[in-house]
Amino acid sequence: MRTETDNLMAAQEKPKPFREIPGFLRAKYQLIATVTFTALFSVIFMLVSIPYSHNAWFRLGGSEAFAYTVAFFTIGLLVVIFSKVLMYKTRRRPMNYLQYILWDIAEVVVICLLYTFFSVMGDKKGVIDLGDGLSALDVFLNSLVYCFVSLIIPYVIAGMYFALIDKNNTIRLMNYGNVVSDAPVAPSDLQKITLFDNSGVLKLSVNLANLYYVESDDNYIIVWYTDSHNVLKQYMLRCRLKTVEESFKGSPLVRCHRKYIVNLDKVKVLRKERDGYELDLENDLIPPIPITKTYVANVLERFQSE
Repeated sequence: MRTETDNLMAAQEKPKPFREIPGFLRAKYQLIATVTFTALFSVIFMLVSIPYSHNAWFRLGGSEAFAYTVAFFTIGLLVVIFSKVLMYKTRRRPMNYLQYILWDIAEVVVICLLYTFFSVMGDKKGVIDLGDGLSALDVFLNSLVYCFVSLIIPYVIAGMYFALIDKNNTIRLMNYGNVVSDAPVAPSDLQKITLFDNSGVLKLSVNLANLYYVESDDNYIIVWYTDSHNVLKQYMLRCRLKTVEESFKGSPLVRCHRKYIVNLDKVKVLRKERDGYELDLENDLIPPIPITKTYVANVLERFQSE
């Protein structure tokens, strides 16, 4: 018989298209770089493809067709910029891979419609010659190839580039169990988390016993810990919470929320409230940490196994 915990665990095993995209895909620096790279890629693609294309009407030089070309690329770029600004503004709302792909496809469709509009209007005015028997639908379908090459390919390249950067090993779990010492050391004191910047420079090293939780703040994380005087402090580093979750598998650090990873060794009370479960940590300065439905099964399982 399946228990409630089993059902919750099954519910959180979503297929990849429905998993939430990493935060860096909607980060400001990534979106600006993607738009810039896409604009340059599109211009280069246009210059290379013009001599070999029988369907595109793009022209260079002092002509009305050139004015149409500049107007189309300018408005098309503004459409992409508006789309990316909107994506950035809504970055705090969850977006899965399927939604992200559909968003990009919608950009392609809008640009194709824009291209079709310019083509039909230019043909009516005699500025552009589409040829006999070529309908607006034919123009739209032909433009899909150009738009996919001009938009999707640079999007994929930019996404892969920033994914490689994001995978940089900024956080490591170090085990000092093999260090020779004449003093007994508690198991929790044998583990430290070490935070490095993108240059590999050590920024922070904290005993796991002093770490309370890690909080996500857009493309940064905030590590909450106590120093040698038992004063609660925080340290911010550019990193995804997902990277922390993957780096500390098998440790007391457990994901309990889209924004939080907690140290279970620092949990004082697990409490069931009307809106769900909450965690009270040992430090009274820290407010209760909520547990969302996506992660409640995993957290409860960790408590039951201890």
